[in-house]
Amino acid sequence: MRPAPAILILAAGAATRMRGADKLLEEVDGTPLILRAARAACAVSPEVLIALPAEDRSRRAWLGDSPARLIDVDDRAMSASIRAGVAACRSDALLIHLADMPEIGAAELQAVSDAWRAGTAPILRATAADGTPGQPVVFDRALYPELRALEGDAGAKPLLPRHPVERVALPGRAALTDLDTPEDWAAWRARR
Repeated sequence: MRPAPAILILAAGAATRMRGADKLLEEVDGTPLILRAARAACAVSPEVLIALPAEDRSRRAWLGDSPARLIDVDDRAMSASIRAGVAACRSDALLIHLADMPEIGAAELQAVSDAWRAGTAPILRATAADGTPGQPVVFDRALYPELRALEGDAGAKPLLPRHPVERVALPGRAALTDLDTPEDWAAWRARR
């Protein structure tokens, strides 16, 4: 069985579609989303990295007691956060988790980590219950050079067609639910 992956939480985005609000400070069950994501990751992995905007104080304030390592990122592009996380990672695999996914908690991260440990492919991708590909995604250390070469805001998608990918289904639409606008948040809260 492979060792458990480190977890990189991508939390450096500008959240411009929120029109002035910060989606990572939106509360889910009374807890800001950024803190909820950090707690879930720390419950699953001994190595948790959180990529944050270098100038940010509000998100960082919620993470003061967290054992996660906070990584300053000057560039808001997703690739910059991934490159910084890979550079800081000590583990042989890295689970990349988007901080704005409120239905990914410790149980879902544990399911992905367990599937990674039991698997053999260099990439493991979470899916919705119906098999639709989603997030998070785990990458083997052998792919770190390719992750360090990423550019722009497309994340690690370019690697997926180039390598074998195993999949793990998460409940419902947890692997697909990311909330980017006030309308997304309102609709999601209404469904709950």
